[in-house]
Amino acid sequence: MAHATDGQLYSAWMDLLGWLDAEATARGLTFTKIADFPDYIYRMERPYDLPTTVMSVSVGTGGQPLLVAAVSPRHVDLKGISLRLMGGSKHWHLHAGPEGGLWEGKRAFTRERLGLLLAGAVQGVA
Repeated sequence: MAHATDGQLYSAWMDLLGWLDAEATARGLTFTKIADFPDYIYRMERPYDLPTTVMSVSVGTGGQPLLVAAVSPRHVDLKGISLRLMGGSKHWHLHAGPEGGLWEGKRAFTRERLGLLLAGAVQGVA
């Protein structure tokens, strides 16, 4: 599998952030920023050139996170996006494809797939 550029990864991350926010809103869940990129925080007066400052977010209910999503900072060699369900061992490692989009191994990771994961997480809490 060919590796995507950093720009493709961070563009896919922006898409995923939008999906997470929309899916959380549709389900009455919270969407919360957890952390910014370290090089954004310590950049001093230098301009910041990534499309977002957000490195990790959570989707939750009742003040508790159900799912945490994070992207690798730019200094990491093999970058990716991780999704983790809280309170269990389920997690996903996503990468940007050379043609764009997010990939879970050889399978495309879509907004519909994310919706299924969140629906299962909410059902597990109920």
